[in-house]
Amino acid sequence: MERFFVALVVPSGFQEEVEQIKQEFSDRYQSRKAFNTPAHITLQPPFEWEPGNIQQVEESLEDFVGNAFPIPIQLDEFAAFPPKVIYINVVKTPELMALQSALIRHLQTTLPSIKRPSHPSFTPHVTVAFRDLTPKNFRQAWPNFEHRSFQGELSPLV
Repeated sequence: MERFFVALVVPSGFQEEVEQIKQEFSDRYQSRKAFNTPAHITLQPPFEWEPGNIQQVEESLEDFVGNAFPIPIQLDEFAAFPPKVIYINVVKTPELMALQSALIRHLQTTLPSIKRPSHPSFTPHVTVAFRDLTPKNFRQAWPNFEHRSFQGELSPLV
C-alpha cells in the first residue's frame, strides 16, 4: 500500500512564489519537507491505496472532474497550525467548500474503501513549512509571518 492524496495544484507562476517562501524556511529555519510536493490545496487527505490499482482512483477522479466546473481561488495572508505548520490561507469561498464536499461524496460513492477525512472541517491552505519545522523554529518564524502580507487570486482551477 502507498499513500496518495487529492489536491488542486496551483499554477506555475504561483508555484515559483511559494518555492521562494519554502526556500526562506529552508535557509532560516531548517524546514525542508514542504519541498517534497508542489504548492497545492489538499481536497482529500492522504489515504492508502494499492499502487497496482491506481487506475480505479484515476478513473473516479476523471469522472469527477468531467462534471466539475472551474472555481476561483483566493489567497489571504499567512496562518498556522501551531506548533509545526505555517501556511498561506485559502479563503473558504462557497464554491471551494462545495467542490471539496462534492469530491468527498464522490469518492465515498465510487471508492468506498477510501476513508472519510478524520477532521470533518476543511481548512484550505497552501503549506510552506511543516513536519520538520521544530517548535523552537516555529516560535522564531511565526512572528515574521504572522503579520506578513500575502494576497492573491488564482485563475479558476479544477
